[in-house]
This record gives sequence, C-alpha cells and structure tokens, in this order.
Amino acid sequence: MRERIGTSPECSPERNLVDLFDQFPMISPFDGLQIAVGALRVNLMRSLLTMLGIVIGVAAVIVMVAVGAGAREMIGEQIRSIGSNLILVVPGASVSGGARLGSGSVHTLKSSDADAIVKELSAVRYAAPVWGEVTQVVYGNRNWRTRVTGTTKDYFPVREWKIDYGRLFSQEEEARAAKVAVLGKTVVENLMGTDTYPLGKVVRIKNVPFTVVGVLEKKGQSPRGDDQDDAIFVPLRTAQYRLFGTPFPDEVTAILVQAKEIAFIPDAEKQIDELLTRRHKIGRNQEKDFTVRNLTEILDTAKKSLNIMTTLLGAIAAISLLVGGIGIMNIMLVSVTERTREIGIRMAVGARSGDILSQFLVEAVVLSMAGGFIGIMLGVGGAFVFAKTTGWPALISAPAITVALVFSGAVGVFFGFYPAYKASRLHPIDALRYE
Repeated sequence: MRERIGTSPECSPERNLVDLFDQFPMISPFDGLQIAVGALRVNLMRSLLTMLGIVIGVAAVIVMVAVGAGAREMIGEQIRSIGSNLILVVPGASVSGGARLGSGSVHTLKSSDADAIVKELSAVRYAAPVWGEVTQVVYGNRNWRTRVTGTTKDYFPVREWKIDYGRLFSQEEEARAAKVAVLGKTVVENLMGTDTYPLGKVVRIKNVPFTVVGVLEKKGQSPRGDDQDDAIFVPLRTAQYRLFGTPFPDEVTAILVQAKEIAFIPDAEKQIDELLTRRHKIGRNQEKDFTVRNLTEILDTAKKSLNIMTTLLGAIAAISLLVGGIGIMNIMLVSVTERTREIGIRMAVGARSGDILSQFLVEAVVLSMAGGFIGIMLGVGGAFVFAKTTGWPALISAPAITVALVFSGAVGVFFGFYPAYKASRLHPIDALRYE
C-alpha cells in the first residue's frame, strides 16, 4: 500500500493519504469519550478552572429558583393566613381645615351594614364587623399588652381560623354582651405561661373580668410581619358597650367580607359598593364615606415584585453561564493549537474529520456537563444552607435542575463547536509539520 501511495503519478502524496484515511471506520462514541476524558485529565487544573463559570452559573440558577419558589410559597402562606377570598371594608376619609386625614379617619360603618351585606349580596358568604383597640390585659400577677377585638362568630370562618381547644362565643353571648373571651396562642404563652390550662380562667381587660372559653390555633405572622396570635377576641356588643364604648350606636372600625369563590371577588366588590352607597345615601357627585379593598391584590403585588427579583437573578446566572461558555471556547482553541501535531498523527493513522470534530466536541461537552453536575450539587447544598441560616423555605425544583443540566450541555455544544470544527479542518500534512 505504501508503494501505491508513493508511486502514483495521478495523485499527490497528500491526496493519497486522505484516500487512505477514508478507508478506516469512524471511532465509536465510547472511544471518543475515553479519549476526551483522558485529554482533560492531562491538564486537570486547567479543566477545573475552565468549568468554574459553568459551575457558578448552574449553582446560581438552582439557588435562585429554590429560594424564589420558597419565597413565593411563604408569601402565599402568609396571605392565606389572613383568609381566602377576603375583602376589607373600611370607613372613608375626613377633611379638617382643608386637609384630608386619610382612610378610616371618620367612622361611618355600622354592624347593620355587615348584616345587610351577608343577607342581601349573592356573591358574599360571610361578613364580620370588628371594633377594638390595643390595651393592657391582666391575669393574676402577670400582665400583657395586646389587641382586643370585638366581633361576631362569623369572623373566624372569614379568617379561616379554627379553635384549638375550648369553643367560640355563641350568638346568644353576642346578643347579651357576655363577658367571655377567646385567646390567641401568643397571649396564652405570655399571660399564663405554658403550665396553666387557660379554659375557665378569668382575665381582666380594662378591669372588666372575662372568662376564657377558647384558644385559637396558631396562625403565625401576617404579610406585614405582625404576630396574628397576639390577640384576644370578645363579642362585638361586649367590646362596644362594656369595654371601649362607641360615639354612635353599633359603630364599627371595619367589616371583613368573604366572597363565595375567588372568581366572585370582583362581583362582591361591586355589590358591596352599590349596597353601601345606597344605605349611606351617597349622591352621584358625593365622595364615598367608605373604601372597599381586595386583599388578594397584596398577593399579586408581592408575586410581581418577587418575579422581577427572580428575573434579575436569572439574568446574572445567564451571564455567568455565558462567561463560562466563552471560557470553554477559549481553552478549546488553545487545546487545538497545542495538540496540532497530535491531530496530524491521528489523521495519519486513519482518523477522519468527523472523528476529530467529535473528539473535541465531546471534550467541550464533558467540560460543561461536569461543571453542570458540580454546579447542581453546590446549588442544592447552597439552597439548603440559605434556608437553614435565614429561615426562608427553599423548594428544590426538579425541572430547574433538568433545565440547568441541559443548558450546560448546550453551552458545551455551542461554544465547543467552533474549536472542534477548526481542529477537524486541519490538513494532515500541515498538522504533522507544526512545531
């Protein structure tokens, strides 16, 4: 065969050598993987440094998605702790000396408004009026300052707040302004301690004795960070007539309304507005003396803010992956230059252009995928550490891990193709002559 190559008058030695290479089969993918791994192990430190951009990018994606999902879940839990399908009706603003004093500065709502809302409106399930203030509460030789709220029994289903033990006050107790109280867990812990069974005990609110009839389940923090369990609830008429008094009969500070379904909230808002406008005899050009607020908008606003933050973090992670990809391309180009003679030898013993292309492409993909795996491990570990140190939940997302791994492989293919293509286009004779 050597004689044929050397004596053929029709072809140059280079052309005969290329014809000879084409007689050899392509190397198997497994062999190509072994060659790629072996080549990367020769320069292990350089390979690890090349992976660094991919590692940081993938880890950032995992942590970002985990923390973002956990934050959304936490915000959702806090909003749900207020109550689902919740609408808040508060008094309107007053004007003094030409200055508007803000919402709630004038008291225009009555408990009869709440009765009308629940009886007349088809989109509403419950309506609970509230009246109360922050005051000192005494039990034995202990005292605690907390919010005491007068309301009706419908307040608790509106807030989706269940009794832990004991009972709620009854409708009959509401009607006769009975001196009974339902306590939140924080009040029980600070006023009575953990060793005292609170049911049947007497606490003094503004020197008025109240018998504890129930303790509510733990509710946790509100979206504003307030401790919802730091509260005492008494019948509405008791708060109005025995504790705090009211300037006008049946006056209340707010009405909490629960729509029948989340889809009914817009209808409920419209119906409440029309009903109170009619009941309060507000003319067409008059300013309304109440405000209707949809509390589910808080969740939407919080989620939008969180999505903006997540997008910004995602952009940072994408930049890191891009930098990692450029690093892979740079190192692979250097590798092609350093291994030019090796490429020539491989071609001389039968490797085709496709073999060279696949060899360097596999090296680039192995680099990026290895970086992706390391990044996933660091990202998952980082998410758990972040959750442990900050108290935020971190939800590891399997789709996010899959996308990060696939994307890291795609980075290897995209940025490794040009160096691999450049290596595959080297002429065997020129490669062998390279020094």
